Amino acid sequence: MTIQVLMPALSPTMTEGKIAKWLKKEGDTVSSGDLLAEIETDKATMELEATDEGVLGKILASEGEENIAVNSPIAVILEEGEDASAIDTAAAKPAAAPAPQKEEKKEEKAAVPAKPAAPQPAPKPAAGNGSGRVFASPLAKRMAADANIDIAAIAGSGPHGRVVKRDVEEAIAGGGAKRAPSRAPSRAPSAPPGALGEYEEVPHTSMRKIIAERLQESKQTVPHFYLTVECNIDKLLELRKELNAKAEIVDGDFKLSVNDFVVRAVALAMRKVPDVNVSWSEDAMRHYKSIDVSVAVATEGGLITPIIRNTDFKGLAEISNEMKDLAARARDGKLKPEEFQGGGFTISNLGMYGVKEFSAIINPPQSCILAVGAGEQRPVVKDGELAVATMMSCTLSVDHRAVDGALGAEFLAAFKALIEDPLVMLL
Repeated sequence: MTIQVLMPALSPTMTEGKIAKWLKKEGDTVSSGDLLAEIETDKATMELEATDEGVLGKILASEGEENIAVNSPIAVILEEGEDASAIDTAAAKPAAAPAPQKEEKKEEKAAVPAKPAAPQPAPKPAAGNGSGRVFASPLAKRMAADANIDIAAIAGSGPHGRVVKRDVEEAIAGGGAKRAPSRAPSRAPSAPPGALGEYEEVPHTSMRKIIAERLQESKQTVPHFYLTVECNIDKLLELRKELNAKAEIVDGDFKLSVNDFVVRAVALAMRKVPDVNVSWSEDAMRHYKSIDVSVAVATEGGLITPIIRNTDFKGLAEISNEMKDLAARARDGKLKPEEFQGGGFTISNLGMYGVKEFSAIINPPQSCILAVGAGEQRPVVKDGELAVATMMSCTLSVDHRAVDGALGAEFLAAFKALIEDPLVMLL
C-alpha cells in the first residue's frame, strides 16, 4: 500500500515547518536512509530521511511552502508493484498550521429604557475675558494658525471658556472665520501625527517567531537579577599568544580565542559551584549531572545556542575546535536537535563587536547566562598606584527562583579567579 511522508516534529517547540528544498523528485527510487528533503524548523534547516523503500510517487508540498502543520502529509511513496492510480486515494494536501481560535463573545441584548432627550447646551461663550486676551491651549493655537482661523472667534468649551483641540476641529469642519492673510511666510504643513515613512514588510521566519516568544516569556516570567565583575585579562592574553605560537610545534590544529578561555573557565567554575547548574520547575529543582555549556551564535535567522557537552572534561584546544565546527554548522542551519537543545548554562559574548558591557536575557529552562564584554585597557589601582590593565566586564543574569545572590556571587568569584590566573585552567 502507499506510504504517506509526514511533516516531522524535529524539535520540541516545532508545530509547523517549511519545505526548504526537495532532494528527490517524483519518480525517483527511495531507499531507507535516503535524504528526501530539507526542512526549515524553528531552529535550523534539517534533513528529512526516508524510513521506507519504494518510488516517490507524488510531492504534495512544494519548495518554499510554509506553515505546514506537523504530521500533515507532504509526499507519497509507492511500494513495489503499485502504480500512479494508487496515489489519488493516499494523497492529501498538507494542512496549514491551525490558527488560534478566538472565542466569540455573545452579546446579551437587554431592553434599555429610552432616555429623555438631553437639554440643548447653552451657546458657548467666545474665548476671552473681555480684555482682548484669548484663552487657548498651545495645541489649539497651533492648529488654528495652520488652518488660518481667527482663534478669538472660536467659542471655547474648556475650563473657564478655554479653547481646546476639539473646538478648533469643529471650527475647521464648519468653515470658521478666516484671518486676514499674514505677510509672514507660512509654515509648511506638518505630517499627520504618527505618520510612517515608506517601509517594506518582511515575513517572520519560524525561528524568529520562536525566539521572540521564548525571550518575551523569559523576561516576563523569570525574576532576573544581575551581577557584574571586572576581570584583568593581561595574563590570559599573554598565555593565549604563547599557546597559539606553539600550535605548530606540537602539531596542534587550533587557534585559541578569548572566548575559548571563557568557556573553559565557566565549566570549571560550575564544577566548583555545582548549585548553579540547575533549573527551576514548579515541583522540584533539577540538578544536572553533566556540565553542558551553551554558546550563543548569531545567524541570519536569529540567535541559536549550540552546546559543548561535558565541557569540564575538555581542554582549550578541543573546546576551540568544537566551537568553530558548531558555529559554522549553526550559520549553515545544519545543527542536529541534540546539538542545540538542553544545556545548563549559556555564554553570550559581544566583545568582538566592541560592546563594553551588557545584560543578557536568560535562556529557559536554564538559570544563568553570562554576558561577556570587550577587553579594553583601563586605568586601575595596583598596590596603591595608578596603572593600566586590560579589563573585561562580565555580567551574570540569574534566575532568582533557582540561584540566590550569594550563590551567584560565589560562582563569579570562582570564574574571575580562573580568568585572571589562566594557568590553573591547564592543570
